[in-house]
Amino acid sequence: QVQLVESGGNLVQAGGSLRLSCVASGSIFSMNVMSWYREAPGRQRELVASITDGGMTRYADFVKGRFTISRDNAKNTAYLQMHGLKPEDTGAYYCYADGRETHFLTFDVWGQGTQVTVSS
Repeated sequence: QVQLVESGGNLVQAGGSLRLSCVASGSIFSMNVMSWYREAPGRQRELVASITDGGMTRYADFVKGRFTISRDNAKNTAYLQMHGLKPEDTGAYYCYADGRETHFLTFDVWGQGTQVTVSS
């Protein structure tokens, strides 16, 4: 079974930076897309950024120019570098990944989340 573990969340002042990490472990034959989502109190979970195994990236408009997603395929790890943090970036950040455990068995999993709090 594939598991994702996020880390790096913290309390930071507005304008500060954080780097989130997401490590995948378990039976991984291949991993396609790794994504970061966030969920603020009272709001639906929303996509922040995603990256394919080939390195193609996609960002939500509200983080373009401030956040950078990257991955290390050898380590089955994705990162989210966040600069210029704003109070509205506060929320629980979740990692998501999909891929194959074997030639025939696919997976899609969520991590447990890491909290990012930005003070004004």
